[in-house]
Parts: sequence; structure tokens; C-alpha cells
Amino acid sequence: MPIATRTAKTTWNGSLAKGEGSVSVGSEALGELPVTWAARTERPDGKTSPEELIAAAHATCFSMALALTLGERHTPPERIDVEARCTLDEVDGAPRITVVELQVEAAVPDLDAAGFSDALGAANELCPVSNALKGGVDVRVDGQLAS
Repeated sequence: MPIATRTAKTTWNGSLAKGEGSVSVGSEALGELPVTWAARTERPDGKTSPEELIAAAHATCFSMALALTLGERHTPPERIDVEARCTLDEVDGAPRITVVELQVEAAVPDLDAAGFSDALGAANELCPVSNALKGGVDVRVDGQLAS
């Protein structure tokens, strides 16, 4: 039996270049978000993109995986900040998501840099979004402890 199943829905109207659409999530937490090809490849202008949504999902998922990992090691975090950058590039003439970079800063009392580095690696192995991207996307994790 699955732990959870979540939904999202997109409606697209028109051609790729001139069309537009909207995406909403089943929980209704985000409202209806507009999407266009131009917002994806040029300027967002208040619209979102699949890459931005993947970045949001990855940053959120990784922060949870890191919190769990640190807690299991008896060094629970006070705060975790994760910024994710999802890159859309052209590969062999087609658009591909090539890299997701996670920049992590965390306030973790009583943890040294080596322990934090080890926890980052363990969290990356645990994170369901990191695992979903493996094999097709280069996931890079860099982090530092907050001073």
C-alpha cells in the first residue's frame, strides 16, 4: 500500500510557442498557476514552469530527508534552508533537464563539518525526489553549517 498519492492537473491551450496553460495541485495549496513556453525558456513574468516546480519539490523533499537523517543521528536541526536550481538545457537537439543543484545551509547544534557532509550524502540517498531523478539528471548537493 502506498504511503501517499498526490495529484496535479494542467490544462494547455494552443501551440507550444504561442499557447498558454495553467497547473493546479490536488491540495489546492498553490491555487492555479499560469505556465507558458516563454516563461519556461525566457522570463517568468509571474508564471511558473516544470523546472521551477521540480526545484520546489526537490528543495522541500531534501529538507525533509535531511531533517530525518539528522534526527536519527541525534543532532536534530534548528533550521534547514535549501535552494534548488533546476537547469533545462538542449541535448542532442531536444530540451532536457540536465542538472539540479541543491545549496543547503543548516543550523545544527553540536555537529561538525564532517558530520554535516556525511548527513548531506545520506539525505541525498534517502530523498525520494533525488532518487526519482537519478540516472537522467545530475543531482549536486553542496552545503554548509550556519554560523
